[in-house]
Amino acid sequence: MTSAAAAVPQPGRTKAFLRLVMIEHSVFALPFAYIAALTAMFQWDRTVHWTRLLLVTVAMVGLRTFAMAANRIIDREIDARNPRTAGRELVTGAVSVKSAWTGALIAVVCFLGAAALLNPLCLALAPVAVIPMVVYPYGKRFTNFPHAILGLAQAMGPVGAWIAITGTWSWDAVILGLAVGVWIGGFDLIFATQDVQADRAHGVKSVPARFGIPAALHGARACHVVTTALLVWYALAIGAGVCFWIGLVVVAVAFVYEHTIVRPHDLSRLNRAFFQVNGFIGIALFGFALLDLLVRGLTV
Repeated sequence: MTSAAAAVPQPGRTKAFLRLVMIEHSVFALPFAYIAALTAMFQWDRTVHWTRLLLVTVAMVGLRTFAMAANRIIDREIDARNPRTAGRELVTGAVSVKSAWTGALIAVVCFLGAAALLNPLCLALAPVAVIPMVVYPYGKRFTNFPHAILGLAQAMGPVGAWIAITGTWSWDAVILGLAVGVWIGGFDLIFATQDVQADRAHGVKSVPARFGIPAALHGARACHVVTTALLVWYALAIGAGVCFWIGLVVVAVAFVYEHTIVRPHDLSRLNRAFFQVNGFIGIALFGFALLDLLVRGLTV
């Protein structure tokens, strides 16, 4: 009876893996990939190509899922020593290392498959996109600036999405990618402030652990000022309309709000700043960008 029970797949294994990779956090980078893809379609023939947009979605979610799974696998011993992360699935055993690697490999195969179906340049560059996803979790072992590696990894999303549509390189997409990378690197500085004590105790490197919480928060503010400037540059580069500019004003206000609710000696609202405000920023800018493209003639 025991062996029969063991042969039955554990209920909720897929759900546990999705919790492990925090699938809902795709909301941070995916909207910017959509902005790039839809802008490329607008410049190409002013028509939404749904199949390509679906493949962009599969590629983005697949790569992000692989990155998160690899991150959790590589960091599982560090997570076990940090009270905040000691309840993660690989630490508690809710997900085995073997299952996590299986999920990661399935995710990267989906990513590579989507890239192959899009165009040859996407497939050729796909392995390049994988590299920083694996380097990032090791970054906190050798540099005080792992947030920059994360930013680089995330910056590739809009660039890849644009190439997925046109099959060609775009410097406009690079500007948007830099904006995304600096934005995510900035709010990762905020997120890392909650682990300062554990990081220092166990030799984990980060800007807050090395330079202190106030310095990290100042760095995050600087990053988000640069992000806003890059988004303005992107808007000028693509000839954005009024709706996009309104979206930029909304994003700027959200940044100001984010940095008023997190202070060096009061991190009680950090999760609101990290999850809610940054999630809102991505979705809001995508909404205004889409509206702008539709007003200017994008055909659905």
